[in-house]
Amino acid sequence: MLILVGTPLGNLADASQRMRETLACVDVIACEDTRTTAKLLQLLEVHSLRETGNRPRLIALHDHNETELAAEIAQLALEQDVALVSDAGMPGISDPGYPVVVACAEVGATVTSVPGPTAVATALAISGLPTDRFCFDGFVPRKAGERARLIAELDREPRTIVLYESPHRLATTLAEFAASWPNRRAAVCRELTKLHEEVRRGTLRELADWAAAGVRGEIVIVLAGAEAEVMSLDAGAARTLELAASGMRLKDAAAEVAAATGLSKRDLYQAALAQRDE
Repeated sequence: MLILVGTPLGNLADASQRMRETLACVDVIACEDTRTTAKLLQLLEVHSLRETGNRPRLIALHDHNETELAAEIAQLALEQDVALVSDAGMPGISDPGYPVVVACAEVGATVTSVPGPTAVATALAISGLPTDRFCFDGFVPRKAGERARLIAELDREPRTIVLYESPHRLATTLAEFAASWPNRRAAVCRELTKLHEEVRRGTLRELADWAAAGVRGEIVIVLAGAEAEVMSLDAGAARTLELAASGMRLKDAAAEVAAATGLSKRDLYQAALAQRDE
């Protein structure tokens, strides 16, 4: 089978006994960086749990080769247990792993996991922002045009948003976010679980000013969702009909207006039908 193994974000004490035992019993470990994983195995003293003196075979699996190697690793998983790890956190979450899971599903290889830390949930939980509904958008795009499209997409997103960002681009990203939503609340979580862990909370304008001097470490941005637009049911029904007139299905239009305003999708749909029949 293929076993997705979550590894510590930074604090070695977060490694579970099950994680250690799993890495000790497999013959193959597909890993983002063989040097990083070899060091982790050494620090966790995984060799002491192995029944044989043989070390596991390490296969480098990263962004540049995971599509090519996916089928090969899936075939290995049909015959033996293969662990898949990233440098930190859960593999497949903005880290290598997804193509391998797809390839295993296609050939009928069993896929399971040894859950571990993930920066998405950790940052969200300590951000001080709503956690009942959220979305994860991965890494902020590097190109200005793609970032502009992301900002447009998130402009009316009501859920809390979690994003990864490079420390080298954090100041630029926060400045662009602040230009669109200066007073929207956010949190920047830096070096999660590590010695210099830090969480900065404030408006995007405040955080952009702070980041302008430069920030180091692994970064997660947690961004408050857009506030629901205040709108009466009649006005919402009219907006729904406008969207439907542009080619959208009436139910889909009602759902979009409901997400933006907090109004009931069912009430909007019924009110739009009533207005259309007047």
